Amino acid sequence: MLVAASDEKLVRRALAGSNSAWTALVKRYERRVYNYALRMVRHPDDALDLMQEVFLGVYRNLATYRGDGVFPAWLFRIASYRCTDLLRRRRDMTPYDDGAAVATAPDCDPVQATERSHANRHIKAALATLPAEQRHVVELKFFQSFTFEDIAAQLGISPNTAKTRLYSALRKLRAKECLRDEL
Repeated sequence: MLVAASDEKLVRRALAGSNSAWTALVKRYERRVYNYALRMVRHPDDALDLMQEVFLGVYRNLATYRGDGVFPAWLFRIASYRCTDLLRRRRDMTPYDDGAAVATAPDCDPVQATERSHANRHIKAALATLPAEQRHVVELKFFQSFTFEDIAAQLGISPNTAKTRLYSALRKLRAKECLRDEL
């Protein structure tokens, strides 16, 4: 039985020049980074571009990863900065809802993927109504399962501010009845 190498081992090997270790890191997190970017910017092409920018930034700065936190937290902090930067540059972005925005596994049943796509549209539309700083926190908490401390470190805010943003976002969503059944 093969045991997957830890992120830290893969980072060390990648820094030593191992292409396979770098590829393993990318494959481990590419779907999560893409989905995060997609929920933040709401367009598949932009999300794909952001994912590539994130991994390029990670590759260039891998030597600065100190290992004092978990690798996904560091990775998503970079993703958060990239998404925020794009959203700032494109304040007039309109939400896209073309159904192509749902990432599915290649071996996934097309019927299930379509059903999941339709179910997720409601949630994506609700998230699109939130300000970016609240959407970041909701994304990191519910879709990436980070703790408030991790979220705070990634966004450069206090854990209490992360909690406040989350609960404010949830109140807004409930007030609009966007996610009454889901929350």
